[in-house]
Amino acid sequence: MESRGETPLTMEARTSSSADEQPIIKYRGIKAMPYILGNETFEKLGAMGTASNLFVFLMQFFNLKHITAIKVMSVFGGTANIAPLFGAFLFDSYFGRYKTIGFASICSLLGMAMLTLTTTIDKLHPPSCQMGGVATCVGPSPMQLTFLFASFGFLIIGAGGIRPCIPTCLMLVSIVIFFMGSRIYVKVKPEGSPFTSVAQVLVAAIRNRRLKLPEDDAHVRLFNYLPPNSIVSILPYMEHLRFLNKAAILTSEDQINIDGSPANPWKLCSIQQVEEVKCVMRVLPIWASAILYHVAINQQASFGVLQALQADRHVRNGGYEVPSASFAVFQMISLTIWIPIYDRIVVPLLRKFTGREGGLTLLQRMGAGLFLTTVALVVAATTEEYRKHLAPTNTNGPTISSMSAFWLVPQLAITGLAEGFNSVGQMEFYYQQLPENMRSVAGAFYFCGMATASYVDGLLVSLVHEKTKGGSGDWLAEDLNKGKLEYYYYLIAAL
Repeated sequence: MESRGETPLTMEARTSSSADEQPIIKYRGIKAMPYILGNETFEKLGAMGTASNLFVFLMQFFNLKHITAIKVMSVFGGTANIAPLFGAFLFDSYFGRYKTIGFASICSLLGMAMLTLTTTIDKLHPPSCQMGGVATCVGPSPMQLTFLFASFGFLIIGAGGIRPCIPTCLMLVSIVIFFMGSRIYVKVKPEGSPFTSVAQVLVAAIRNRRLKLPEDDAHVRLFNYLPPNSIVSILPYMEHLRFLNKAAILTSEDQINIDGSPANPWKLCSIQQVEEVKCVMRVLPIWASAILYHVAINQQASFGVLQALQADRHVRNGGYEVPSASFAVFQMISLTIWIPIYDRIVVPLLRKFTGREGGLTLLQRMGAGLFLTTVALVVAATTEEYRKHLAPTNTNGPTISSMSAFWLVPQLAITGLAEGFNSVGQMEFYYQQLPENMRSVAGAFYFCGMATASYVDGLLVSLVHEKTKGGSGDWLAEDLNKGKLEYYYYLIAAL
């Protein structure tokens, strides 16, 4: 079998030289931590309630109907959630984390600055109109929409490296704090992306599809290679998904470098790479089942806000009026309170009955989250029926129900509990099932699920709106008092 690459002497000399010239890395984690934490704190402080506020912004500043606003937010949210997948590939393969985060932060700031300009410059948004005159409101011009979507584009690019936040000043503070620590960060060079390894296995398996696998001791006779300095645990051989093993069949045509690595990694992969891809394939069914969970969660950021808009949001009979998007904080409070209670009280109690260290298995926790999500949707549907019952009838435009908007708190609180079970369980499940060098893939699974759910949500809204707007009445009418939003909630709950 022919070898290709440098001679052993040259390779040894170069390796020795590289080792001698390699700079000594001084890790200054304690000194760098304040800058990282400051960056994350101000970024998260501004990011809370992003979806809900943007949703209201599109309706009130750009006079979009709520169906159109939901579609825009679905595309924007889905693309922003899938952007970190490409960001992870870029910083793993080409630019490193520091450059990627720095560039993404600047793009986020630019996007936020453009979005801020749409509210301050009259020519960048249509004339305002009162809620009762939605039907006669002037919509945004092509130029205004172009400027708005350009700002969204920069935010999506920024989302590939850092989550953008709504208040521009907080985003600016976040970036300043990040760059203040530039001198003491350890800037790790890119060493390749695990996504590339997954693609290589799939391509190699397809190219070798006509080859026959060895009958006995297949895993022993397949190509096996680990980099010399690898600290990754060797995965055990699994019999399922055996067609992927063809990526590791070594033939007389394959060339091997002097260090033992394949000369063409798109034609020959190691059995370790194959087993890593099997781990990815194994979690796909769980990932797919979580899509509808995210769809259900998304309803609170869209239709939950609409319910609040047409309910009484005043505190103490005509006092302060709570912004409709601010009700999302009850979901966050519920999640924040529940997590320590679950870890410190519920888990020890469950451990006595189940004998498991975590009280419940991760799949059971995720199942509990799905159940609670269904309960939240049923509660939301019941609340909507009550809200409409108290709403004035025989009016020309959307009217405010006398129901207090704080009746929406139960559905939001239950949704927060569902996140405490399912979202946390999902992340732990992906990290548990994938090897150490694929941790970024584990995070990508969660965000790709959210991205897919956003697209599915937009599709469902479009289909339901188109199919129900004639006949017995539009489920998702512009005026919720004339619609049947509770039916839509029941539909998502059934799914």
